Amino acid sequence: MSLSRRGVLGLAGAMGTAGAMGTAGAMGTAGAVGTRGAAGAVAPTAPAASRASADGRVRTGFERMAADGYGVLAGQRVGVVTNPTGITADARHLVDVLHADERVDLVAVFGPEHGFRGTAQAGGSEGASRDPATGLPVYDTYDTSGQRLADVFTAAGIDTVVFDIQDVGARFYTYIWTLYDCMRAAALAGKAVVVLDRPNPVGGLRASGPVLQRPYASFVGREPIALAHGMTAAELALLFNGEFLADRPVALRTVAMSGWRRDAFFGATGLPWVPPSPNMPTPDTALAYAGTCLFEGTNLSEGRGTTTPFEVVGAEGVDRRWAEAANALGLPGVWFREAYFTPTFSKHAGRLCGGVRLIVHDREAFDPVRAGIGLLVTARRTWSGFGWRADHWIDRLTGSDRVRAMVDAGAGVEEIAGDWAAGLTRFAETRGGYLLYG
Repeated sequence: MSLSRRGVLGLAGAMGTAGAMGTAGAMGTAGAVGTRGAAGAVAPTAPAASRASADGRVRTGFERMAADGYGVLAGQRVGVVTNPTGITADARHLVDVLHADERVDLVAVFGPEHGFRGTAQAGGSEGASRDPATGLPVYDTYDTSGQRLADVFTAAGIDTVVFDIQDVGARFYTYIWTLYDCMRAAALAGKAVVVLDRPNPVGGLRASGPVLQRPYASFVGREPIALAHGMTAAELALLFNGEFLADRPVALRTVAMSGWRRDAFFGATGLPWVPPSPNMPTPDTALAYAGTCLFEGTNLSEGRGTTTPFEVVGAEGVDRRWAEAANALGLPGVWFREAYFTPTFSKHAGRLCGGVRLIVHDREAFDPVRAGIGLLVTARRTWSGFGWRADHWIDRLTGSDRVRAMVDAGAGVEEIAGDWAAGLTRFAETRGGYLLYG
């Protein structure tokens, strides 16, 4: 089973030549090796079409690496950055599979936000431990970056960092910044990085929303990418290395999927869904998340503590006028239904909230970012209790103070979207050079 022509990147710097982790041929006859210019940056090759599998199911990067006999990891002491989403097609965890295979020298596991086992809530992790199933040490990477994280990799005794986590396609979902931090730290420590790709569950035809401005960088957005980036983890790794880590690029390889196309939502992949975090129970949650997570920056509940987080938003005292105003915007692909709920934890816990529920009736037409902006605009107009978090967290989520200022000034959805249009166009042009799938 051969990889996409951009599925493997040659290595330089800490790993020496591309042969240090196996040649392109070892990864399949179609594997092409990216090149580095004089400055050491990876030069992207042309995008390759994603081959469909015989049964129509998507093959993840892990599956393709396993089918190749783990050649990309040959001779390396390996550490894996993963969580409960790092599973095989038959729902086994990749750590268990790799640990049991004598061809792989797996020596460490690294957990992101929510932890390796995924038990911690937002803004938390599980700490260091030892995996009871394999006996492997588990290191906590959450809130660790730069030289501190490089020192963790050195202490773990690894040569190569493997990243395999299911993302959801929004800039403020922190796993992509764990990847970024791991890439930067690996470069500092002289380690290599291998990214095993998985689908963007909300598709990847387009990017949308505002692009981060660097003064507002944080762990919910390290670098200037669009709020809904429309990329996979492997594509983002290539973009990070080529655009943001070019001063010290990491020795990087990506193992592409087969069978995935940019217009595919998660339900079309044939893959099992494992919640990537406690409040991301279904692919439908992921579809709404890039818009409704903006309510983390307000005094309204974003649905945490309910069975439909990010699909419902509201607060005490909100009534049917909000849903009516949101529907009057005529946003494509979505209806807003009057809804009532009582969160069991987080904001408004134990109190009856009124609000809206998003009903997405046309996935292709639906733009979650515009929907989220529409809900912010109409919430402020229809509920006198509307307010921003005192720390202006909304600015970190949107990537600048522009959305907050324009909502406060009474701007509409199209005016706000027009404000970010030029930056989004520039990002889309840059993004196009790193896409792996048709």
